[in-house]
Amino acid sequence: MNKTFFTKVYIMTAVFVLMAGFTGCGKSKDTTKTVTAVENVIAVTESDTEEVSKLQDKEAVGDYVITLQNTNSWESGGLKCAQFDGIIKNQTDETGKDWKVTVTVPEGTVLESSWNGNYEVNGTVLTITPVDYNTEVEGKGEISFGFILDTKEEYTLQEVVLTMNGVDYVMGDMYNVMSEKTTNNKENGNGGSDEKVTEEKDAAKADISGSPLANHGALSVKGTDIEDKYGNVYQLKGVSTHGLAWFPDYVNKAAFSSLSEYGVNAIRLAMYTAESGGYCNGGDKQQLEGLVDQGVKACTELGMYVIVDWHILSDGDPNIYKEDAKDFFDKVSKKYAGNDNVIYEICNEPCNGTTWEQIKSYAEEIIPVIRANDKEAMISVGTPNWSQDVDIASETPITGYDNIMYAVHFYASTHKAEIRNKVEKARENGIAVIVSECSICEASGNGSVNYDEAAEWMKLINDNNMSVFAWNLSNKDEQSSLLKSYVTKTSGFSKEDFSETGSWFIEQYGK
Repeated sequence: MNKTFFTKVYIMTAVFVLMAGFTGCGKSKDTTKTVTAVENVIAVTESDTEEVSKLQDKEAVGDYVITLQNTNSWESGGLKCAQFDGIIKNQTDETGKDWKVTVTVPEGTVLESSWNGNYEVNGTVLTITPVDYNTEVEGKGEISFGFILDTKEEYTLQEVVLTMNGVDYVMGDMYNVMSEKTTNNKENGNGGSDEKVTEEKDAAKADISGSPLANHGALSVKGTDIEDKYGNVYQLKGVSTHGLAWFPDYVNKAAFSSLSEYGVNAIRLAMYTAESGGYCNGGDKQQLEGLVDQGVKACTELGMYVIVDWHILSDGDPNIYKEDAKDFFDKVSKKYAGNDNVIYEICNEPCNGTTWEQIKSYAEEIIPVIRANDKEAMISVGTPNWSQDVDIASETPITGYDNIMYAVHFYASTHKAEIRNKVEKARENGIAVIVSECSICEASGNGSVNYDEAAEWMKLINDNNMSVFAWNLSNKDEQSSLLKSYVTKTSGFSKEDFSETGSWFIEQYGK
């Protein structure tokens, strides 16, 4: 069901030194500085990407260095698509404030997606401004940003302007050198000759061209990061359903499509286990499996990623329903083994004193069940104390399997620096952490909102390109619901339909 197409992938890099006090190019306004590219702009290939890092780290004479790199290019729907990743590096000891980047783009350019900034295309100008967590560039510090553009013709960088502290630095002579990037040669398993990898995996449905899945393909865990098919770090920005048994109407393609318009690229399907009506406690298993299938199909058709979540909660210890979990994950991993977008979360929130040793023992029985059917799908494992003690899991992580992540959950009014410290410790220990559930209120899912702590969490998440899923897609009358309680629609959501919590998350995801 995969379709094959061939594409050329290019990398283009421009590195500039911005020199305070430098004048030229006939500019008469004191607030404008004109500069040229550093030495010769280099063409970067697979084998010499280290040169970019060297040039970024080079001690230059200017105040700022900006790097804008074309890290990926492809064709979709007759359009030329290109991903650009940028870094603004402050070489002074003083804080740079209120930065802005403007890029000259072709007429008719469409901004497909973006991150770490506010973006607007107006005619032939793309303007990038800060979001609340990166308005300043600390002395000797740096910030990153990025975007994907769709154009009719192949696009190379033109004029770029950086505004910092009220001063416009105009990029002068642009040398757009481009070289073809080929994928790494891989030796086949039978000891044969190396072959250039040219086939790209697509999804089963034809209507996802240009979607996250079409553009990034199967994801994998590399060290502490999630990477796409090109080896680029990728961030899931997701929404979790509430319990499928109680809010089934939101599991539909139109609802997920509506969310995707606000920057959501993944859905988490929360299937409760022990609660009344849950999968293991009187629930209609056939109906619940049907809802999972409905959700996976909708995400696949839309080119979104999807987590199938075994949502233990009141049962506390995942071993209580271990045999049910084995049967369930055997069934779904067989069904979706051919999908590049399906992720498995095998225990939502172990709690009530359940230890990491108990969770790990459970995981070491469930993971082989999935791996027997799907060798590569990412798997998320919950951690002790309602998926807060990710640091404990990192001390003795699961071994022998690739593409394993560890879940941390937070509710900003309850979980603060002490939990963020656990995340940082876990990452220092080398494991990949996924925020598979969170909100800005109290741990109950209700109560007060703490915007300051929520902002700290998002800073940690974005600074480390961690994936995040907001709880929950429903109109339930509680603070964590993403929709207002009186909103009865189950798709076609307008900004006015989102609750206080929902409005906050779509603002974050749209940045």
